Amino acid sequence: MTYVLGIDIGTSGTKTILFDEKGVDISSDSKEYPLYQPEIGWAEQNPEDWWEAVVATISCAIKKSGVNIEDIKGIGLSGQMHGLVMIDKEGKVLRPSIIWCDQRTSEECDEITKAVGAERLIEITANPALTGFTASKIMWVKKHQPEIYKKTYKILLPKDYIRFMLTGEFCTEVSDASGMQLLDVPKRIWSDEVLEKLQINKDLLGKVYESQEVTGTVNKTAAMLTGLKEGTKVVGGAGDQAAGAIGNGIVRSGVISSTIGTSGVVFAHTDKVTIDKKGRVHTFCHAVPGAWHIMGVTQAAGLSLKWFKDNLCALENLNSASTGVDVYEELNKEAQSVKPGCDGLMYLPYLMGERTPHLDPYARGVFFGLTARHNKNDMLRSVMEGVGYSLVDCMDIINEMGITVDEVRASGGGGKSQVWRQIQADMFNCEVVTINSSEGPALGVAILALVGVGVYSSVIEACDIIIHKVTSQKPVNENNILYSKYHNIYKGLYTALKPEFANLNKITKG
Repeated sequence: MTYVLGIDIGTSGTKTILFDEKGVDISSDSKEYPLYQPEIGWAEQNPEDWWEAVVATISCAIKKSGVNIEDIKGIGLSGQMHGLVMIDKEGKVLRPSIIWCDQRTSEECDEITKAVGAERLIEITANPALTGFTASKIMWVKKHQPEIYKKTYKILLPKDYIRFMLTGEFCTEVSDASGMQLLDVPKRIWSDEVLEKLQINKDLLGKVYESQEVTGTVNKTAAMLTGLKEGTKVVGGAGDQAAGAIGNGIVRSGVISSTIGTSGVVFAHTDKVTIDKKGRVHTFCHAVPGAWHIMGVTQAAGLSLKWFKDNLCALENLNSASTGVDVYEELNKEAQSVKPGCDGLMYLPYLMGERTPHLDPYARGVFFGLTARHNKNDMLRSVMEGVGYSLVDCMDIINEMGITVDEVRASGGGGKSQVWRQIQADMFNCEVVTINSSEGPALGVAILALVGVGVYSSVIEACDIIIHKVTSQKPVNENNILYSKYHNIYKGLYTALKPEFANLNKITKG
């Protein structure tokens, strides 16, 4: 039996899972690490924390499994996208990573747009300049921390820093590289034109691979630290969204994924490059060779529910600590007790600005329609519905682009919630299903590793054998009608509040 490791370097923590060749998870381990916000709108993490978590979780997963390390043939890496890791010639990290949800780079986005040209930038990178993307972060460091930029030998994405620590290789793969805003997305290579206009040396970037290709092997130091066999193959892997899509079987047109993790993502496969000229959704290279994907993103999906839990659910947290029952199970029961629409209470999930469809780093979270008759459970469900409306914003644009939607596959932490899945089914007016694994990104890159080491001939073949539907929820017509009416109000709220979000930012920034 062949085994592979799927490693997912997320925002809240790293999870490592050992899978067999049928995609069955044998053992796993996870470890959390902090996120730092030194200023409002900033978000940073220490890459060394990721590496420590990867070492610890690999070692633990191997020990739990009892599997002979000779039989672990490959490793797939998934990770939070867009994060900037800068290292010097000795391989040392020069500064904390500026991660995906950081919003400090609006000025740099304007400079990128001016340098490349708005239309040309979308033609090449398939996206407008965004605060979340890596290019604007590079420009920010170049401007504000030139001494660090001068010392930089290589620029890596989060999962690719882990690859470097495992193998000593400087490289990336097409799905994650698409989110740097330095890749020619239609051609799947670095864009010399963008790099030249932004005055970024191409030598700072690693080689670009397809996602299932072998990019290196585990070196002696990493083998000693993790317990892996030296020489174990490491494939390209994928950015967390493409990896999660592979793990959800989104490898053909018509099947869409809706993922509620820290962020929320609606993800559609396409066999040709399809770009929204308004830049409201992202087009990236898929982890399937010769395919691309369209992705709408809401910044604070699961993050909104976590914020609510951490700040307004002290009793539920205490009960969970004493009983061992997952606090989110209790929250789901409380949300289920509230009727759809929450009697007009609505929530805008803009805790970290917003990407799709607004591209607005200044947007803030809002409760609207609150009355004396509403209680905490109403607010809880309104948070879940507000995230749902934001995902409908994404789905509407995907439909507008001519992408067929036959089925939605729910995943991420939110995909485990029956009430959140039903909210999505009702809002999308489409069947929402789950599959036989909830390990999305880790399974996805494990599948890529199985292809890379030769167990399967293609990603599609592997998905057809490994992935099966388990549950299905169909839309309730009366709920869909109600949610459609509320969604119109939801969209109007952003339009009305947009100038005030900008004014509020001016005051808080001083």
